[in-house]
Amino acid sequence: MEYRTKLSIRRGMTDMTDLEKTIAEFFLKNTEVMDFSSKNISKMLFVSNASLSRFAQCCGYKGYREFVFAYSDDLKQENHGNLNGEFSVFTQKVHKDYLDLLTDSFNGIDEAQMSHIAELLNSSRKTFVFGCGSSGFVAKEFQLRFMRIGMDVTAVTDSEMMKMSASLAEESTLVIAISLSGTTSLILDCIRMADAKGAKIVFITSNRHPENAELCDELLNVAYINNLDKGIIISPQISILIVVDILYSYYFSNNTDAKSLQYNETLHAIESNKKK
Repeated sequence: MEYRTKLSIRRGMTDMTDLEKTIAEFFLKNTEVMDFSSKNISKMLFVSNASLSRFAQCCGYKGYREFVFAYSDDLKQENHGNLNGEFSVFTQKVHKDYLDLLTDSFNGIDEAQMSHIAELLNSSRKTFVFGCGSSGFVAKEFQLRFMRIGMDVTAVTDSEMMKMSASLAEESTLVIAISLSGTTSLILDCIRMADAKGAKIVFITSNRHPENAELCDELLNVAYINNLDKGIIISPQISILIVVDILYSYYFSNNTDAKSLQYNETLHAIESNKKK
């Protein structure tokens, strides 16, 4: 598992110079608690104190001393919680990926944005959830969960049905489009069609600069690790399901009594059908 400081380093590397990236690589690869003073590290890496300070600021810290304090604390916890010897290397890899994804997911939550999307869910007469492939599984899970508490929601995973649904959208319609890569042409085409009809658009993606992002009312970014969309190690829909759970909590908290009643009614209908 990578703790917050190492995740901060990875996020900050896009704005670093080559020299600062050299410092970043050192702290990412390091697993030992040592003398992290600027004097010692500058001597080890042949860098100046000013470079260390700029590196720390790229990571979101006021200065190098603040970074080192947080990094040392995280490193002690990381070493204390080391799973070596308890699990196989395969299990450790999955464990690490899940914990990194979970940590990054909650660090990136924008509560104000979640509240606004919940308001869109509450005010829309009809909700469509578009998704292809693994995102389609999330769309169906979204429909199942939210329909149980009274929402008029339909998961659309077929390409022709998706285009027809987008063309029939109205101003009172909410479209939730899901694409982890943010580049799925079918999803982007349907966003354009639904937007032309005046529908509200929420785009859930890990791509912070997807095509046509300006057409969305909310661009909801989810956490991402290498090859997540390919499902090589862990299920690619995990990070999306996390934000769906949070949205569910927000939506359910609005008029909880009525939604609890609707949930019990749908549950009763399901149970009654099983007894026949």
